[in-house]
Formats: sequence, structure tokens, C-alpha cells
Amino acid sequence: MRLEVADSAQTAAECGAALLADRLRAAVAARGSASAAVSGGHTPWTMLRVLADMEVPWDRVCFLQVDERACDIDDDDRNYKHLQSSLPAGSRIEPMPVEDGEPGAGAYADRLAEVAGTPPRIDVVHLGLGPDGHTASLVPGDPVLDVIDRPVAWTRAYQGNRRMTLTYPVLNDARFVFWLVTGASKHAALERLVAGDRGIPAGRVTALERMVIADAEAVRGVSTS
Repeated sequence: MRLEVADSAQTAAECGAALLADRLRAAVAARGSASAAVSGGHTPWTMLRVLADMEVPWDRVCFLQVDERACDIDDDDRNYKHLQSSLPAGSRIEPMPVEDGEPGAGAYADRLAEVAGTPPRIDVVHLGLGPDGHTASLVPGDPVLDVIDRPVAWTRAYQGNRRMTLTYPVLNDARFVFWLVTGASKHAALERLVAGDRGIPAGRVTALERMVIADAEAVRGVSTS
């Protein structure tokens, strides 16, 4: 697990954007198209706004969602709304159909297969990290943690909403996974993630190539060896 330390949340977002752009360009060069799955949160929206000004073969990139809240499409908590506003106009974004209830997970699994193959292998996955060690919407104690027979599933209610989320099989099959982690509240979870602690949901992401970009507040005191 590689750990890159940035001096601020803004710099971490800029590093994430540069990394994402490099990975997307490489995927297009190697395979003719690229897929990226993106999580929610304020720092990622900054990252995507920086990415929007970079040289990327936008017409060959498909953006997927790592997770989504079951709320109205115009709700400020809706990740898709922020994806639309952060990426360049005309970007290809595949929204999670949370309005469709349980069948929506199967429908999104079908979209994943069309975009990234069967089983789906996404080129680059961006993840966040919660103070409780959750990543995507894989939350401690939720039955979704044990879902291994499908790439997309629903969670129980968490912080007021049920969530649709990618599951471990699709995260672990990704070509590259990186976490963008900022803020002192993430310190304890980050320390456990970097140590490979499978006792938190984030520690069970085992993609072959993984790294963490964290700001100085999140990484303070964490061993970088």
C-alpha cells in the first residue's frame, strides 16, 4: 500500500486529479477506452473540478458511481448531482438508478458489464474513508459486507439513507484503487487502513494495485514505512 502525503486538502485533491488523469490516459492508450468509478464527498468534488481542466480523452472515458444515496435527484446529498456539476459538460456519466429500488442494483450491474466487461474490471476506482473505517457504502456491521455474488447491492439505512454501492468483488478486481483522505477525523481509520487491518471495511479492499493520497492532518503520526 503506497501512501502519498500532501500538505493540504487542496493539494491532495490536485494530486488525485493528476493521478486520475494519468490513469485514464494510460487506459485509453492501452485499450481504446477508460472507466473510472468515483465516490462522493467534498474533497472529491474539488479533485474532479481540477481534473476537468486537464488534458483527458473525455470522449473515451466513462464515469461510474461507487455509491449513491436513495434520495431525490435534485437533493444536495445526491452524488450524481455533484458529478454532473464538477465534470466537463458532455462527460459520459452512468448514474446509479436509486429511484428504481431493489431492481436498480441489477440494472447497474448490467451497465457495469457493458462498460467494464464480465466480470467488470474498472480501470481506476476512487474511494473515500470514513472515521469508522467505511469505504464506498461498505459500513461496519451492514450485511452488504458479505455480498460476494454480485457487483452492486443495497445497504441498510446509514446516516438517514439507504445506499446503492459497489461490492467487494468489483472493487477488488479493479485495475487500480486509490483513497483520497483528508482531515484529522480520519487519522485512526487511515492508520488502520495503511496497516492492512481487515477489521475495518476499507481494509478488505484487496485490489492488486492500491495507494492512498492523504493530507497532513489525516496522516499526522501515521507510520509511512
